[in-house]
Amino acid sequence: MSHPYTQLTPDRVIDAVETTGRLSDARVLALNSYENRVYQVGIEGEEPVIAKFYRPGRWSEAQIDEEHRFTRCLFDAEIPVVPPLPLDPDAEFPGIAQDGEFRFALYPRQGGRAPELDNLDHLHQLGIFIGRIHAVGRSFPFAHRVRLSFDDACENAGFLRREGFVPAELETAHRAVCEEILAHIERRRPDSSEYAQISLHGDCHPGNVLWRDDRPHFVDFDDAITGPAIQDLWMLLSGDQASQQRQLLEIIEGYEMFAEFDPRELDLVEPLRAMRLLHFNAWLARRWDDPAFPLAFPWFNTERYWSDHILELKEVLSDLQQPPIRLPDI
Repeated sequence: MSHPYTQLTPDRVIDAVETTGRLSDARVLALNSYENRVYQVGIEGEEPVIAKFYRPGRWSEAQIDEEHRFTRCLFDAEIPVVPPLPLDPDAEFPGIAQDGEFRFALYPRQGGRAPELDNLDHLHQLGIFIGRIHAVGRSFPFAHRVRLSFDDACENAGFLRREGFVPAELETAHRAVCEEILAHIERRRPDSSEYAQISLHGDCHPGNVLWRDDRPHFVDFDDAITGPAIQDLWMLLSGDQASQQRQLLEIIEGYEMFAEFDPRELDLVEPLRAMRLLHFNAWLARRWDDPAFPLAFPWFNTERYWSDHILELKEVLSDLQQPPIRLPDI
């Protein structure tokens, strides 16, 4: 049985976009996206639009609509995000259209370049705008989006072995290191009620930030989630711990202009990093029947890959055993 995305031809993309009342000039450019399919579609006499076709079966209409309403709320608060275009203002879900098994949304085209994470002014501004996002997020609790969950991390680790992705001769080593990692995460659970759980971007890595007009613009709220604030901050850190401390100082100084930061959440940086790695590998495995994935990630699911991955997990375990990052003295 073919994967649903194999049916998403350029002609079908154009036909779907034209059901929204726009006339395409037949120019279609596939953009870099794997979880969903995203295209730039030319429109006669107007700027191109970005058409995002959601992966069938992943999100409900209510979950997609909640993402849309959150980004619209941020946009209305003059935070630089890109909300979807309204397709039918009178519909229950005005930003969602349907084409067969696909739900899709249209966005205005947004250009920009990557932020410079070695530029302290860029980090300060990132902190300012993430603080503003979180100030809104605290008053916009999600009712339908998922929550960041330790249980999901446990499931991700077991899924790889249960479904036969980890070679039999490496299963014992994989299980042992994963169990140690999960034990460390459980002692510092990001989903604990000890930490405020707020509405987040959820996947705030540099690839989802476009720099233009001397400020960051945040895109792709597809992984919007409920979780602790540090989830939207830690992926901006890089280098050794001294470098990360300097970066963190700039980010938090900007952040606290609009939202209070709980320094206890610094204990969660390494647990969240470990959870992201466990999620990434399970995500690749769950999507392996999508023909785009073997083409894009040919190194995955080879015996060499799993040997290297276990070494990577041991490095993650070592990082979890180190003292947590702290803000530098000022």
